[in-house]
Amino acid sequence: MSEGRFPGAASRERANFRAIEKFPRELRHSAWHGGQLLAFSALDGVTDYQDGLTARTAFGAPGLEVLLPMRCRIRFPKAAADGNVVTGDCFHLETEPAVTGVFLDAHHLLIEGPCAVSDVDLALAVAANGTRTLIGSARHYDPAKIAADLPAVLEDRGRWLRSLRFPSLPTSLAKRTLTKACSIMKTQVYSPEGRIRHRWTTPDRWPHRQMWLWDSAFHAIGWRHIAPRLAQDAILAVFDMQATNGFVPHMMNPNGASQITQPPVLALGAKLVHDVTGDNAWLKALYPCLRAYLAWDLKNRDLDGCGLCEWQMDADPHCRSGESGMDNSPRFDSATRMAAVDFNSYLSLECEILAKFARDLGFADDAALWRDQHLEINRRIATRLWSEDLGFFVDYDTERQTPSSVLASSGFLPLICGAASRAHAARLAECLSDPTMFGTALSVPSIAARDKGRYAKDMWRGPVWINLNWLIARGFERYGFIKLAEQLRSRTMEAIEDAFAKHGTLFEFYDDRQEIAPPRLLRKGQCAPEASPYHQVFHDYGWTATLYVDFAFTHKSSGES
Repeated sequence: MSEGRFPGAASRERANFRAIEKFPRELRHSAWHGGQLLAFSALDGVTDYQDGLTARTAFGAPGLEVLLPMRCRIRFPKAAADGNVVTGDCFHLETEPAVTGVFLDAHHLLIEGPCAVSDVDLALAVAANGTRTLIGSARHYDPAKIAADLPAVLEDRGRWLRSLRFPSLPTSLAKRTLTKACSIMKTQVYSPEGRIRHRWTTPDRWPHRQMWLWDSAFHAIGWRHIAPRLAQDAILAVFDMQATNGFVPHMMNPNGASQITQPPVLALGAKLVHDVTGDNAWLKALYPCLRAYLAWDLKNRDLDGCGLCEWQMDADPHCRSGESGMDNSPRFDSATRMAAVDFNSYLSLECEILAKFARDLGFADDAALWRDQHLEINRRIATRLWSEDLGFFVDYDTERQTPSSVLASSGFLPLICGAASRAHAARLAECLSDPTMFGTALSVPSIAARDKGRYAKDMWRGPVWINLNWLIARGFERYGFIKLAEQLRSRTMEAIEDAFAKHGTLFEFYDDRQEIAPPRLLRKGQCAPEASPYHQVFHDYGWTATLYVDFAFTHKSSGES
């Protein structure tokens, strides 16, 4: 657009537009999409877990919904089909006149241009002055901020995005998706607060907004490419909430935590961060926390003493095992206690990594202990959890003394820790190309295609999850299936990109059959966002963004070795 777009327009509108023009061009050519999350980031200042503002873009007509600390609605004039900008902390709409907004801090959203604010809760405050509207948390509201230098704040927000250095990518859509992923990641960073002494991350700012164990590891894996110090903090923050006996909760916030744990992948996250930083002092400080955390799992989750660990089970039919992270997987429909393929694969890999950490740090006795533990878990996985009849790894029901009949994506995870033999790996590779198994339109479905009776387009009952694809690709790479691993990464990236092009966001999970769009997928039995935010696939999802970043920085094309 040229300066001629502004004949007679206010100088502030020109200044805002000039600031927006400096944003990466990948962000400056988009239609309006609903469901994108906006909030203030710890990269720009102090956040507020309890009273900080969080908003999302409205569906249908352009607008915002303030979601936290309480709700209000903001509506804008009809926007152009192109040229709009939405990042994690600011936006610009091509309306007439233009509408521009930015989070000034954790408690204030400043909007320049026509808007209508309604349904304002008492926890919020709103003021208007001329073309400006200031919305904020009532407990921290400062009406003087309505006069803030909005173009300067916009320039500051754009500066961070411009500072990022990306690898070469094959398409303009991939570049746009990577830029959006980084913007999402930025929004999900909190500053130290309460019991959490380091910067920390959250999966989606709303409705989760807390810190989660395995999400934090996957977040660090992406952040290591663009902000390694922040990646280190994301791991350390989880251990700020560690109990004295080594237990690490699955869900945490500045004031408290849950009473169950989650998949042990923190050593994996730490290893990949350390591969980039080489910071041995950080690793040495972290090692006792990792050691105690794994020891707690091994002591408290091998309930029958057989040498393999079991997830805690719950009665909720839509979340039978929140501890596993695979909440509603058919794996858990009838079992009450089972030696779990995924749990033990994670544990084995963590032990293998801790053996290396201990060796590098000079703890020879620990290194031998962790190496032996890794080999013993691998032996038990291979002998007890491999089904020769099914050609797949399955859970083992320790009460009924029978293997599970559910073929789930978790069955590929013995590849990540070396528990599978080369013959096992070859049969698992065949499963990935078999349309009756896991060779769906988008691999890897969370259960096998042939399991029609248990299949649903609902979270872990069929759809594809990016973190599992990331892990499975690494597993095949470990066994030399390089081409297969790269194909899985490429197809996963393409699915994320295609959905982003249509919906402007990165989703929590994706349809393995590629029959319906992510916003129409079920979550815990329903697709009913009007009833509950937990009955919809989450938008602007954390590990989808961070693992897309990791794919982009590490992806390569090569023949199979």
